[in-house]
Amino acid sequence: MRTISSDDTTKEVKRLCIEANLYLGEDVLTCIESNLPKEQNPVGKDILNILIENANIAKEKAIPICQDTGMAVFFVQLGQEVIIEGKTIEEAINDGVRKGYEEGYLRKSVVHPLTRKNTKDNTPAIIHYEMVKGDKLVIEFAPKGFGSENMSKLKMLKPSDGVDGIKKFIIETVKEAGPNPCPPIVVGVGIGGTVDKCAQIAKKALLRDVGKYNYKDSYIADLEIELLKEINSLGIGPQGLGGNTTALAVNIETFPTHIAGLPVVVNINCHASRHKKVVI
Repeated sequence: MRTISSDDTTKEVKRLCIEANLYLGEDVLTCIESNLPKEQNPVGKDILNILIENANIAKEKAIPICQDTGMAVFFVQLGQEVIIEGKTIEEAINDGVRKGYEEGYLRKSVVHPLTRKNTKDNTPAIIHYEMVKGDKLVIEFAPKGFGSENMSKLKMLKPSDGVDGIKKFIIETVKEAGPNPCPPIVVGVGIGGTVDKCAQIAKKALLRDVGKYNYKDSYIADLEIELLKEINSLGIGPQGLGGNTTALAVNIETFPTHIAGLPVVVNINCHASRHKKVVI
């Protein structure tokens, strides 16, 4: 067995919270830059340049990429040979969020759903756990802004709707979202499972590096490429002002489902598509 201190876990989570909000991922930056010569709308091209400039300023001045520093979402893989010493892993993660958002001067946006009273430290975090083999603790963090989160959609399709029904739902969701999620977007899609599992894998799909297709399933990878092309032909463009760079990626994850069901969830990320990972 391997022991990991809860204090070390808190320290790493604090770092993830700050760095993910201040530094645009290289995968995202590279993808935006690669779309510049392909963008046909001059306004859209200007916006892509502004997004790159914004990312550079945020990095140089160590300030958030966006004022919405998100609700803290974590995907945690805990090795079965790991013991967390001290506080529980959930306490350690929430302590890290609390410290990261305080010390990083990040906006605290978490409130009671009805009274709207602010928790004042951006906790509690949303944490998804997975037990795996080995002696490592893997923590993936995604601060989720709600301009994009509010554009999420769930649909319980009939199995007879098939792949055409899935594609139609995804395209309609992006069209309805329009400029609201701050395009160019990353479209996370979950297909299968139950309602809750489908939403979870749609969120997890957003953690995949932009530009990397589904390596587990070539059929799904082809579907991602097809949908990206169709979405970019909608004409929404950067920040919704027209162009052919509406999305940077479509990331699809699947899970086996019941014979009577075909759940689909679309979860959209803004252009920043923030995510960061640590292995302890």
